[in-house]
Amino acid sequence: MHYRGTLEADGSEFDASYNRNQPLSFHLGKGQVIKGWDQGLVDMCPGEKRKLTIQPELGYGSRGMGPIPANSVLVFETELVGIAGVEKEDRAEL
Repeated sequence: MHYRGTLEADGSEFDASYNRNQPLSFHLGKGQVIKGWDQGLVDMCPGEKRKLTIQPELGYGSRGMGPIPANSVLVFETELVGIAGVEKEDRAEL
């Protein structure tokens, strides 16, 4: 998953996998990422992009995290680059 995370309050970017040129690898639904991702990324297909607006209770809540203040609404631009064991479909054939 490639992503860019910004704060809804002021649009400031707090993290982006694109800047590292390295997608994030994780198991969806296993609690390895914030709840907003575990819920919001379900049923994505390789190559699909999705914008998620995540309320604090599904993000970092009242504790905050690094550059993310407590009780922040987060906005993620995500792109599913692949799923282990699943081939990316050729959209031209669809």
